[in-house]
Amino acid sequence: MGDRSTFARKQSAQPRQQPQEQLFDTHPEVSLDFETVRQAARQKYNRPFLILDTAIVRGKVRRFRAAMPRVRPHYAVKANPDRRVLKVLVQEGAGFEIASVAELDILLSMGVSAAEVFYSNPVKSRDAIAYAAAKGVEWFVVDSGDELRRVYEVKPDAKQYLRIAAPNIGSDWPLSGKFGAGVGDAREIVALAAKLGADLAGVTFHVGSQCRNPENWRVALEKARSLFDLMTKAGLKPRLLNIGGGFPVRHVKPIPSIETIGAVVNEGLKAFPEDVQVIAEPGRFLVSDAGYFVCRVLGTATRAGKRWMHWDAGLFGGVIESSEGLKYRVRTDRSGPDIPWTVGGPTCDSVDIVMRDEPLPSDLQEGDFIYIKNAGAYTTAYASQFNGFPLPEVRVFESAG
Repeated sequence: MGDRSTFARKQSAQPRQQPQEQLFDTHPEVSLDFETVRQAARQKYNRPFLILDTAIVRGKVRRFRAAMPRVRPHYAVKANPDRRVLKVLVQEGAGFEIASVAELDILLSMGVSAAEVFYSNPVKSRDAIAYAAAKGVEWFVVDSGDELRRVYEVKPDAKQYLRIAAPNIGSDWPLSGKFGAGVGDAREIVALAAKLGADLAGVTFHVGSQCRNPENWRVALEKARSLFDLMTKAGLKPRLLNIGGGFPVRHVKPIPSIETIGAVVNEGLKAFPEDVQVIAEPGRFLVSDAGYFVCRVLGTATRAGKRWMHWDAGLFGGVIESSEGLKYRVRTDRSGPDIPWTVGGPTCDSVDIVMRDEPLPSDLQEGDFIYIKNAGAYTTAYASQFNGFPLPEVRVFESAG
């Protein structure tokens, strides 16, 4: 089972497509109460803000763990690094995954054990590796021989885990092009680890952000199982399986429920011994539904017969994912018939176009509020002060549930 031909066959496997009706999450939608958001905007508005209810975050963590009891969620801090959000995740028993030493410092300042932090950025500088190691981080991801050697040279006893390429079919943002070792590269990395005596101790993958095809997890788990066999045959001791992120949230497309994904994952995990540590790296899934992003209309215009609207938050101010294909549900206080709008941000950069031909009420005007639903992830985390515009405010509270 661990020979090269088997591993190659597993790598070439393709996910089966699920019937469309199986992709829809029929659970009642949980999101921040809209009236609470409207009242918050009317009571105080100085600049764009994200409002987030941590009670929803708690509920998402618990639902994730119930769907996959063997899998411990390690929150991807990059999704929303607000300390109040992180505190709730600590209270719920979640672990953490980081992409930088700055994220590590936040966690350490909150008393999180470095030994339970997973450094999952596949490209790290020697200084970053050394800093994290000195602080007590033990687990480091690699997806190339160069990275494995770099980690080994800085911290010879590091526990390394290999990121492999996985199917990204049905994901809104495929990630397999930038990260993940293919079949041949994975074999070479395993051989290098064995030669150096590096502790290549596990396997990880990512099925793509907003993955709406549960079969991607099945195929990825089969690949991981085959790689475990290859590693064992090489004299290594694989004992970590990290199933990554990509768990979807609701926007405008149908998604599989976490229970549907969990059923696939749970079945695949039967192939791994009970003493294998299994984790995941959900980010968006845990925090997106808990938040609304609120901004205002700066003004409107008609250019070449097309209607334009400018918001006081654009690509540089928190709404960058709309330019990458994410379709948010946008709400307003207006009730006019929808017409196509081109929406721009407040900066003087020509790329600051949030949406094109977006159907929104025709009577929107200067000063109106824009409410972007399920925006708790990758909004304020992406925001910058380009052109001198202020960072969005972050308002965090916990409802009674």
